Amino acid sequence: MGVSVPGEATTAGQPAPPIRSFVGALRSAFAPLAGLLRPLEVDTRMLGMVAALAVIWIAFNIVSGGTFLSARNLWNLSVQSASIGIMATGMVLIIVSRNIDLSVGSMLGFLGYTMAMFQAVWIPQSLGLGLEQPYTWILTLVVGIALGSVIGGLQGFIVAFGGVPSFIVTLGGLLIWRGLIFRYAQGQTIAPLDTTFQMLGGGTVGTRVGALGEWPSWALGAVICVAIIFLMIAARRRKRSYGFPVRPMWAEILVGAVACGVVLGTVWVANSYPLPPNVAEQVAQERHIPVPPGGIPTGVAFPVVIMLIVTLVVTFLGTRRRFGRYVYAIGGNPEAAALAGINVRRTIMLTFALMGSLAAVSAAVQTARLNAAVTSLGVQNELDVISAAVIGGTSFSGGIGTVPGAILGAVVMQSLRSGMVLLLVDSPTQDIVVGIVLVAAVGLDAVVRRRVT
Repeated sequence: MGVSVPGEATTAGQPAPPIRSFVGALRSAFAPLAGLLRPLEVDTRMLGMVAALAVIWIAFNIVSGGTFLSARNLWNLSVQSASIGIMATGMVLIIVSRNIDLSVGSMLGFLGYTMAMFQAVWIPQSLGLGLEQPYTWILTLVVGIALGSVIGGLQGFIVAFGGVPSFIVTLGGLLIWRGLIFRYAQGQTIAPLDTTFQMLGGGTVGTRVGALGEWPSWALGAVICVAIIFLMIAARRRKRSYGFPVRPMWAEILVGAVACGVVLGTVWVANSYPLPPNVAEQVAQERHIPVPPGGIPTGVAFPVVIMLIVTLVVTFLGTRRRFGRYVYAIGGNPEAAALAGINVRRTIMLTFALMGSLAAVSAAVQTARLNAAVTSLGVQNELDVISAAVIGGTSFSGGIGTVPGAILGAVVMQSLRSGMVLLLVDSPTQDIVVGIVLVAAVGLDAVVRRRVT
């Protein structure tokens, strides 16, 4: 007859007694809150992430003496989160399909370098068309996104049709695309870039600002709020038509009000950040207006607008189209998906192609922000992207993950890094903290999800 040792598992597959006690205590403590949230039909994991983000922001703001929650830092935080958030939307579908892409950082660097060469060297010198052509930025984006889709699709083809594990394929891609960067002009920095292209990064060039400005930002916020209300009404009607239960009206109004409040609050923060004084004076002279006492509002940055558009498109593909349903079905059970008639190989290849195109969009944002292409572009971005998706609730076991969760995860990751930069924390320590947070988030989620008996 065996002896049960405290702190060890007594049955295979079951957590140890202390863990069961801890999880049980958590459930008991949050039972009243869960009862209040049940009518709202709110994802408790997302709510927990929002609470964690609030704690991070408040803590850094206190330690930094109020600098972290300043309009300037929050505006910069939104721009810095955009690049990772864009790629994290595609990484969700990759991980949901039970795959991984370790090459996104190197792919970003290679594509960014290619787009910089295209607009700064090939068009003006090789083709003899000169600099600052009105079509340069458009052609650059088209070439970059097309090349990204081809590269991603090639890796997906090897994974899906070649049977090579995605870990190996993308690990090879991480080395290959990073190495090819040095084949471009021996790895020299390529600068400056097209003026219009620079606006994609949210910077300023003379009187041109990479942001919407005050009233266009408010207009964007109003459009988003109207869209939120419309989608909520449509979803409520659709549920009723199929006989599904719906939220109480008070809960519907509360959820809509909170969502619109977050949107308008974000716009308010963006408009609270004024243009630099020298830029504001130039803009005022060009518009023949005096500089207001509080300065000229910057508004929502273009990288944030791009991230919003990408989020909407990928969410639509993932939830409203057959492609997205196929990806989640493959992640849930690949064998069953194949028996159901889903072309598993083709779907996986398209998922990697989508990831490649999003890496190109992110590369455009980063190179435009820097106004240059450098050999270190995208280094370690693959870790931040994967971390954002996982912290956002995407499961490595497949079939579970949301695009909004990945965006929130990207904001959490960048908030940690931004706060530590304000506190002058060195880079190795930043990596240690981010690694601990990642492991803790995934570990806690695994414990909570595990069935306790």
